[in-house]
Amino acid sequence: MMRVFVTGATGFIGSAIVRELIGSGHQVLGLARSDKSAEALVVAGAEVHRGSLDDLDSLRRGAEAADGVIHAGFAHDFSDLAGACEKDRCAIETMGRALKGSNRPFVTTSVITVLRSGHLGTEKDATDPDSAGALRIASEEAALSMAAQGVRVSVVRLAPCVHDANRQGFATRLADLAHEKGVSAYVGDGLNRWPAVHRLDAANLFRLALESAPAGSCLHGVGEEEVAFLDIAEAIGRRQNLPVVSISPEDAYQHFGWLAQFVLSDNPTSNALTRKWLGWKPTRPSLVADIEGTIVLMTTCSLEDKK
Repeated sequence: MMRVFVTGATGFIGSAIVRELIGSGHQVLGLARSDKSAEALVVAGAEVHRGSLDDLDSLRRGAEAADGVIHAGFAHDFSDLAGACEKDRCAIETMGRALKGSNRPFVTTSVITVLRSGHLGTEKDATDPDSAGALRIASEEAALSMAAQGVRVSVVRLAPCVHDANRQGFATRLADLAHEKGVSAYVGDGLNRWPAVHRLDAANLFRLALESAPAGSCLHGVGEEEVAFLDIAEAIGRRQNLPVVSISPEDAYQHFGWLAQFVLSDNPTSNALTRKWLGWKPTRPSLVADIEGTIVLMTTCSLEDKK
């Protein structure tokens, strides 16, 4: 049993991680920026640590007080993604310094889209500076460098669609756009591929990484290795009773806005080594099943979920 400091502990993924940890006998010290977050942590059975991703001293103290750290927090401000990524890097470096020389586990979060588009990505593949997720590379590198400093660090690269029956990551934004524009769109033939993972399978992976991931390892939080973008668009169209249309690559940015760089990417991703190293077995429903089963159209995450 470990006492685990969790950032993003009341967010969409972080709250599932907290429940997964407590259900497996661990104690959780959850980062809380507000009274609402603190109350949610108490209800979940976790201990509250007041602070935020902007308060580096609070992150240092949280890491020092724990047997291990899971960093699931991220400021999802797509109007200043570079700034959000720099904040993430600073948070990782701060907590890493607090763990230096202890051999305690430190699980951080990255994204599959740091890998080269159009190529089956594996856990051993290097990041691509021209990838859609390139701004997250500095954080991943900062984390992995700590393996040489006596920290059992691992990086979980998450799929762009972390989903359950109510929310589906980037697919939720696609559903919002479809609702706004009256069509569910895809680009070209729609055969570019996105990986996906159920929220509860992802939470299970974070726990397994905390408990046994090798130092310096990259893990792939991918349950479905490749979902055709056309299948996602068609599921959204069926759910909202909207026409499904193809648009040209030239019109992608006008239609999808900031999401276009990800819509245009092709990121089939292997999880073979993650399964082998940790015995991880994702078993929850598929992305398309969750899109079609969504009861309420969810809009963008609340600010509280993003911290």
